[in-house]
Amino acid sequence: MPDDPSQVSDLEKNRILVDWLEYQLRQAKNRVRELEVQEAQERRQRERARAERSWKIQPQRAGRPAMLHRGGCTLAAGANGLINREEALIALEEPDIEACDVCRPETGLLSG
Repeated sequence: MPDDPSQVSDLEKNRILVDWLEYQLRQAKNRVRELEVQEAQERRQRERARAERSWKIQPQRAGRPAMLHRGGCTLAAGANGLINREEALIALEEPDIEACDVCRPETGLLSG
């Protein structure tokens, strides 16, 4: 590139502009990826927090009674969806639903 900017051809100016715009596009794409990762992490945190404030009912199977779990209990295999506090209180009163011995869902229910 010449020392005098007035000696730069239109072609060279446009190549420089293209390089600059490609750099800006890479920066913008990187920022979008960062924000997508951040948004996904925040969504997972919100889902975990919601699960911890909720409960699940694991269906009865193989002669075992149905089980009430905290929403985040990993032992709640086969449990679909989360239920609220009122529904969990009702479930605890059912004779064919037991509370999980590991996550102790009644602790959060009966003290609330």
